[in-house]
Amino acid sequence: MSDIGDWFRSIPAITRYWFAATVAVPLVGKLGLISPAYFFLWPEAFLYRFQIWRPITATFYFPVGPGTGFLYLVNLYFLYQYSTRLETGAFDGRPADYLFMLLFNWICIVITGLAMDMQLLMIPLIMSVLYVWAQLNRDMIVSFWFGTRFKACYLPWVILGFNYIIGGSVINELIGNLVGHLYFFLMFRYPMDLGGRNFLSTPQFLLYQNPSWILRNQHLAMPFDLMTKLLYV
Repeated sequence: MSDIGDWFRSIPAITRYWFAATVAVPLVGKLGLISPAYFFLWPEAFLYRFQIWRPITATFYFPVGPGTGFLYLVNLYFLYQYSTRLETGAFDGRPADYLFMLLFNWICIVITGLAMDMQLLMIPLIMSVLYVWAQLNRDMIVSFWFGTRFKACYLPWVILGFNYIIGGSVINELIGNLVGHLYFFLMFRYPMDLGGRNFLSTPQFLLYQNPSWILRNQHLAMPFDLMTKLLYV
């Protein structure tokens, strides 16, 4: 147990809380503590019944079962692996910028989800982060299943095909890739490579408030501790 706790506390702060929520919310639904019906993004409930929590819960919830468990675990691994790499790599020492990227991608995904009646947003947000990492490390050679090796820039599309095979749909992965491309283009490609205007910048309230709180609380792991207690009861 202590080894698991040490591993969890070693995860960078933003990724840690995202990872914990993506484990805890499905667990709450699986245990029946809260009905999963309250976790989905239903446009009518959100827009007309003012159930404003739904875009948040839909980002962390996934219906884990015999037919979806493997897909869930694979994407949970992608979350841990590539969010950690981004937070400790390109965004190292800049938690506000990383949090802004997540917020920008999340808002775009929520708007798309409402327009397209997408009820679950976990996979699109994970894929958007993976896409940004892949573009920032596009020439790195990565390994995938069965020893296949290719440049990182192709990874989001390989995963899209892989998830289609094991999950039967590509809409979530495609939306995630497109949103990730939008962020990468507006933040990096257009202003740096094409000499265009910088349309995205981290808000001041993130620069001066949230990062300091996160950095002061790096040692906290209460969501995970609660989750492990539930698992080992």
